[in-house]
Order: sequence, then C-alpha cells, then structure tokens
Amino acid sequence: MNKVGEILKSYAAITPEIAKEYGISKFQFYKYLRENNYDRVSQGIYVKEDEWLDELDIIHKRCPKAVFSHDEALYYHNLTDRTPIKHTLTIYSGYNAHRIIKDFDCKVYTIKKELLELGKIIVKDNYGNYVPMYDLERTICDLVRNRNTMDVQSFNQALKTYVIRKDKDLNLLMKYAKLFRVQNIIRGYLEVLL
Repeated sequence: MNKVGEILKSYAAITPEIAKEYGISKFQFYKYLRENNYDRVSQGIYVKEDEWLDELDIIHKRCPKAVFSHDEALYYHNLTDRTPIKHTLTIYSGYNAHRIIKDFDCKVYTIKKELLELGKIIVKDNYGNYVPMYDLERTICDLVRNRNTMDVQSFNQALKTYVIRKDKDLNLLMKYAKLFRVQNIIRGYLEVLL
C-alpha cells in the first residue's frame, strides 16, 4: 500500500481514473481513501479532509471538456483586478452542465462544439494544478461577444489593458474575431484605442 500512497499523495484531488492510470485497483484505491481520511467533494472526486480545495482543479476533473473562460480568464490574464464572484467556464452546446452549476455554483457559457477548443491553453492555477483556459485573444473575443452583459467600466478597462500589452497578437485576435463574427466590432474598438 506504500506504493499507492506515494503515487496518490502527489495529487490534491484524486479520482478513480487517476488510480487506474497507475494500475491501482479499485479495492486499493478505496482502501487508501478510507485509511487516509479523504472526503468526497463531488462525484468521483476525493480530497484529503484537511486540504484546501482547489475548485478550478476539481471542476476540471468533474468536467474535463470544459474550458475556463470569461471572468475567470479575464482575471487570470490580468485584464481585470476583480476576482470572479463565480467560476466561469465554457462547454459545447448540448452538454448537460446542470450538475456542475448545482455543485459549484458556476456560470456556464455554451458554444458550438467545433469552436470549443479554439484558443484553449493549459495554465497553472494558484494551487499549482494545470487547468484549461482560453488564451488572451479568445478572452477578448468572448468579452466583446458578451459586452451587453458586462459592466461598462470593466469592459473598457479590459480592452485598454489588452491594447497596451506587449504580448498581444492582433493578427490572432482578428482571426478569432472573424470566426466569431465580431471582427467589425473589434476593429472599431481597436481603431479608437490604438
């Protein structure tokens, strides 16, 4: 059982799938959980009872196809200084996100399945876990697409911050904007800000 402990202790949140990847049987896995005081935090996800919960990692494990976006990505990319009130993520249309919304009180956006992966990158969260999130340019497109639901001051701050960044990629932004049919709107904002 020592081998099982060595493998699983490196994970903040563990799942039966992780154990299976390492050839750990279900019996060994659940025995390890009992003996080491793990709590079930969501369906199939266990965390040591005294561990801080990394909600981003847990949500990602619960819904691996989802990508963190909108407010979450704005905050991660330093386009806003406001910590998101709710975790925001995007999943493809038709996915039943009811359990995620209920379990984690998330805001869920939907998109066509073929556009879900566009601009997806893997980032290290504040707890050191790797989660999927949209890149800077995809985040700007999402911002513009949902501009009517945002506070005007936050919207303007995010755009102004993007424009002065040295790591921006305007060609990639316009490529994404064309796919999301917001290129004229983004071009208008860029003409004013640049």
